[in-house]
Amino acid sequence: MLVIGGGVIGCAIARRLARDGVRTLLLERDEPGTHASWAAAGMLSPLVEAEEPGPFLSLLLESRRLFPEFARELLSETGTEVGYRDEGALYVGFTGADVLTLEERYRWQSAAGLPVQRLSGAEARELEPGLAGGVRGALRFPEDHQVDNRLLAGALRMAAVTAGAEIRAGVEVGEVLVEGARAVGVRTTMGERIDAAAVVIAAGSWAGALRGLPHAVPVSPVHGQLIALKTTPPLFRHVVHSPRVYLVPRADGRLIVGATVEQVGFRKAVTPAGILSLLGPALEAAPTLADAPLVESWSGLRPGTPDALPILGPDRDVAGLHYATGHYRNGILLAPITADIIAESIGGDQSRELTAFSLSRFSSLRPPS
Repeated sequence: MLVIGGGVIGCAIARRLARDGVRTLLLERDEPGTHASWAAAGMLSPLVEAEEPGPFLSLLLESRRLFPEFARELLSETGTEVGYRDEGALYVGFTGADVLTLEERYRWQSAAGLPVQRLSGAEARELEPGLAGGVRGALRFPEDHQVDNRLLAGALRMAAVTAGAEIRAGVEVGEVLVEGARAVGVRTTMGERIDAAAVVIAAGSWAGALRGLPHAVPVSPVHGQLIALKTTPPLFRHVVHSPRVYLVPRADGRLIVGATVEQVGFRKAVTPAGILSLLGPALEAAPTLADAPLVESWSGLRPGTPDALPILGPDRDVAGLHYATGHYRNGILLAPITADIIAESIGGDQSRELTAFSLSRFSSLRPPS
């Protein structure tokens, strides 16, 4: 089995397959876990991400349910505590438009029986005194949690190797090899052919550039900039969202502020405009951050798709070819369930309903030349 891509998705798949006794090789163009996985904020927030009930929300909720045990297993396998925190999340509003957004979200989530609590501005400030006095209301999601994405990426890499997977860093795949309607391996950009019984596309933002695939994979990079401020003692316990920014507290006092959404191709850069677009909404949410030291800034490339949903499961026409890409803003959250889906797919279990995430939903697209 060959996995292309060494982010949290690829490493989670390699770990799961190796634990199942499948001989697994993972190829990563750079160092595992150094792209979208490293740049993320680690939020496990289905009720913030989903805009309506449906297959996507169900997928997010199922993966969130798996996360506590997932984190415990990684601790047992690697000795690494991945920073799992369960204080919950707040979605706060400051304007009339924000309040309408909160009301609509509360309406459909409460009607669906989801764990959401509606708070007044005063109640939100009682929970988080660091919020601005102008907060007009909030939703609390007690089961939306967080994890330290960088610790998670390192733990998954270690766990995959411990389970028996081989990881080769600095190996870029240029082409997937298909013979007789079956994936048989890959060819690297250095010309090396590597044979495999099956191939998993977990290449994130680079998945759409792979040659040899039977169908176009409409994944493209979505640039995001983030910063970290130092707050001592920590300003928040909850992850705090507004319609314009998110603030993720870490145990060491850092507060992650993110994130921009930019269509700039594969360029990665932290820019003055990007930082300014984060600081304004952050100070709106918590004015005391004006004096907080800015201790880090970075950017990354999220793998986006036209409908912002991941591409998961087997190829409809080529045996032994499987997709696990396009996770956009939810790669961290969806790592456990994606590993399960791909393991099932490779094992021939077709019982899971994946129509909403199948590559065939983009059937009008042509393969790359």
